[in-house]
Amino acid sequence: MQTSRDVSAKTRGARLEARISTEQKALFQQAATLSARTLSEFVVASAQEAAARIIQTHETISLTRDEQIRFVSALLAASAPNERLSQAARQYRAQTGV
Repeated sequence: MQTSRDVSAKTRGARLEARISTEQKALFQQAATLSARTLSEFVVASAQEAAARIIQTHETISLTRDEQIRFVSALLAASAPNERLSQAARQYRAQTGV
């Protein structure tokens, strides 16, 4: 995960604006001050951390132990491809030269 220093060290070419309440700004400013960052650094770093966390959550598949066992068992006991799948694989190889 990148730190605020990593973010500020990069060239910034895009701009983001948001309307917030006075209370929100005061809260963000207090948190920025306590973390020894400017308000902009704090907001950008916080948004980036939240974005990375959300993306990670959506890109990760979590299975229970029983689901893991069933998944691996299904992979290990896979049946042979039917004729239609075999034909599709041949066509793919012919088209791509693989």
